[in-house]
Order: sequence, then structure tokens, then C-alpha cells
Amino acid sequence: MTHYSRLYTIVIDAPAGQHDQELAFWQGAIGQSMEPAAKYSEYHGVESRGEEFVLLLQRLDDGAARVHLDIHTDDLAAEVARLEGLGAERVRQVHDWWVMRDPAGLPFCVVPDPPGTLNDGNAQRWD
Repeated sequence: MTHYSRLYTIVIDAPAGQHDQELAFWQGAIGQSMEPAAKYSEYHGVESRGEEFVLLLQRLDDGAARVHLDIHTDDLAAEVARLEGLGAERVRQVHDWWVMRDPAGLPFCVVPDPPGTLNDGNAQRWD
């Protein structure tokens, strides 16, 4: 099925005990305030000025600090299946997105975008 996807979000995963320090650091590093996400309290984010990506800081309940990428799509099922065909594996569904692992075992997420958000001008079309 035809759908769109794009690499759109860089997510910094910080353990709960380091979250506030990481938030202060990244706000200072980029010179912008990272606002709390309205829907999920474990996230702070900002759209990068002059760029087409979002930087998120995620507070982890457990696990080590790391960075992961999010792919946004207008058809979650089709994009997850496409990525599985390339060698990715599903790990678990969280809220309305999928946590996956690439062939090297690195985590990434596939996140649904609202209908009409993605198009030929800002995303890759998959037929």
C-alpha cells in the first residue's frame, strides 16, 4: 500500500536521575527551551530552528542513557511491515507507536503522524 515516512525525531533517552541535568544541558547547547509534551509527561521537546526535525528528551524509568531515532509515517502498519522486510524487529507497542530494533540491535521507534501531514514535499513515498 502506498504510504509516506520520514526520519523526523532525535530522542535523547536519559535515566530519571539524570533527566534534569540532561534537560538543562541540551537547552543550553541548542539555545532553546524544550517544553514538556502535552500528552506524555516523560518527554520534553522542541522543533529545531531552520531544520525539519524535532529534538526530544525522554525520561527513562530504567535503562542506560542513549540516543535513538524516530521514523514518522502516515501508515503505521505498512511502515512497520516495510521495515521488518529490511530486517528490523518489533520490540513492543508503546502508546500508539512501535519500538523496534534495527539489524544491529539498535532501538528506534515508528510513530504515526496525523493524516495529511506527510507528502511528496517532506517525506519519502513508498509504493
